[in-house]
Amino acid sequence: MNGRYPFLVSIPHGGTAIPPELRGLVNLTRKEIVFNSDPHTRLLYGFDDTVEAVVDFDVSRIFVDTNRAPYDYPPRTQDGVVKVITQDGTPVFKRGQTPGRELIGTLLQYYYHPFHKQLAGALDTRPIEIAFDCHSMLPRSPPVRMDAGRPRPLFCLSNRGDRNGRPKGAGGLVTCPPEWLQALTRSFQAEFEGEGRVAMNDPFRGGFISVAHYRRRRIPWVQVEINRGLYETEGREVDEARLVELRGRIFSTLAGFWDEVSG
Repeated sequence: MNGRYPFLVSIPHGGTAIPPELRGLVNLTRKEIVFNSDPHTRLLYGFDDTVEAVVDFDVSRIFVDTNRAPYDYPPRTQDGVVKVITQDGTPVFKRGQTPGRELIGTLLQYYYHPFHKQLAGALDTRPIEIAFDCHSMLPRSPPVRMDAGRPRPLFCLSNRGDRNGRPKGAGGLVTCPPEWLQALTRSFQAEFEGEGRVAMNDPFRGGFISVAHYRRRRIPWVQVEINRGLYETEGREVDEARLVELRGRIFSTLAGFWDEVSG
């Protein structure tokens, strides 16, 4: 090994930028955009010097969500590749200004597809043996979800399987071997013992990124979600030193997992 772990780290929701094509159409304040993105994940998972590849994204997930299928857009869905409402139900766009098919096509061309091409390029050209799609989650499920108000675990690790990481039903797809997901869960449990629950595929089972790129190359993917309560106050204030500490602990967890499963 060249001193770097054979990991691809995808950070699709850390950006907070508004595409210039949407300027003047947006109904949200800067604070609302940041809250509805995955703020601070670029620092939390910024392992650039120690892994094979890190791919992140400048645009807020509200305007271009790279973890959704490119054909999931309004009016078909409110929570697709372009959002119609935020996590608390606020309209994203001014009345009558929701992007139509042509503008959505432009957003896909300029932002969505280049991000996925970066992921594919890293998988095709670098010695990647596992990929992590890295996110944050609110401490409780937001009002727009079916399980609104439900407390969330400290970490959620997902491979599209059941709560033990195994396929849901005969022949079901998992993006990472169950044994690997279980080993990763043990590694997180050991590092964060006594601080909260580490769950598999609950409340998230993994999104479009991990499934699409796993199907293309069959390199294992895990979606990682960290509870924002670990580093945000209820007033959404953040201590940057805490973020740096957590980044070190998360990387130590991933490295310990890899040292175990790679033998």
